[in-house]
Amino acid sequence: MKVKTSLIPLLRPLLQPFIAILIGLITGAIAISIAGEPVLASYKEMWNGAFGNFYFLTSTLARATPIMLIGLGVALAFRAGVFNLGAEGQMVLGAVSAALAGVYLPGSGIGKMILVLLVGIIAGGLWSLFAGWLEAKFKVQLLISTLLLNYIAVLFASYLVSDPFQDKTGSAALAQTAMLDQSVWLPKLFQGMSVHWGFVIAVAAALIMYIIFRTTSAGYEVKMLGFNPFFASYGGVNKIKVMLTSMFISGALSGLAGTVEVLGTQYRFVDGALTGPGLAWTGLMATLLANSHPIGTAVTSIFLAALETGAMGLERNTQVPLEVSSIIQSVLILFISAKITLKWWKRKSKAGGSNGTI
Repeated sequence: MKVKTSLIPLLRPLLQPFIAILIGLITGAIAISIAGEPVLASYKEMWNGAFGNFYFLTSTLARATPIMLIGLGVALAFRAGVFNLGAEGQMVLGAVSAALAGVYLPGSGIGKMILVLLVGIIAGGLWSLFAGWLEAKFKVQLLISTLLLNYIAVLFASYLVSDPFQDKTGSAALAQTAMLDQSVWLPKLFQGMSVHWGFVIAVAAALIMYIIFRTTSAGYEVKMLGFNPFFASYGGVNKIKVMLTSMFISGALSGLAGTVEVLGTQYRFVDGALTGPGLAWTGLMATLLANSHPIGTAVTSIFLAALETGAMGLERNTQVPLEVSSIIQSVLILFISAKITLKWWKRKSKAGGSNGTI
C-alpha cells in the first residue's frame, strides 16, 4: 500500500499529457481514415517505426535526446515564472561554440571532450543570461528579447560557418565546420546504433531536476517565485538572483542539447541541421504538455520523438503521408493553448471576484 501511495505523486504529472496524447491520437485516427487506411494497422506501423526493433528504438531515443534537454531547460525557466523562448538560439550558439572549440582547441581524448561540453553549456547559458540581464537592467521583457535573440544567434552561427570557419576541403563547400576529431565524439551506448551518451545525460538531468524541486531550498525558491512572486519576495527570495540563475541554467541545458548533437550525431556543426527539424519548439511543446514537470517532460519528449520517427515508418509502409504526425502535434498545441487560456480565465475571474468586479 505504501509503495502504491508513493507512486501517486510521480504518476499524477503524467495524467494531463496522457489525456492530450489520447486526444491527438483520436484526431490522427480521423486523418488516417480520411486517407483510406485502416486505423489500427496504421498505428501499428507507426509503433513499429518508433519501437518495432532495437534499431528503431535507439533512433527514437537519439531523436528524443536534444528535445528532452531543451524541454528541461524551458521547464526550469517556466517553474521560476520567466518566459525563456530563446532555446533555439541558445542551442545553436552552444552547438557552434562547441564545434569550433572541438576543432581549434589543442589536445584530444576525454579531457578535451569534457572541455568542449563545457564550452557549449557556457555559451548557451551566457546567451540566455544576457536576456535575463536585459530584463533586470532595462526592463526588456524576456518574452520579446529571447525570441529576437534567436535570430541573432542563428544568423551569427550561419555567418561563422559560411565564411571565416567554413570547411572548404570538400567539393560541395557546404556551410559547416571541419569534422571533429574522433577522440572527442560522444560514445554510442550500443555498437552500430544511433543513441549516444547524451541520452544518459538528459535522463540524469531530468532526475536531478526532480530531486532539486522536491527536496532542496533552491528548488522551493524557484517554485515559489513561479507560483507567487509577491509572496516569494515577501518571504525573502531574491527575485533577480533566482531569475538570472534560472535563465543561465535554462540556456545551459539548451546549449548542452546542441552540443551533444554535434558530438554524438553530426560530428561537426552544419548550418540549418538543428533549426530545420524544429527541435527547440518540440522541446517547448514537451514542457507545456508536462506542465513543466521534469519527469513528465522526459516522457513527453520521448513520445514526440516517437511521433516523428514512427511517422516515417508509417509513410514507408502505407499510403498515409508523413504529415499525420504534424496533425497530431497541432492538436497537442491546441490542447496546450486551451489549457493555458482556461487557466488564465480562471485566474482573471478569481481576481475580478475578489475585487468585486464580477
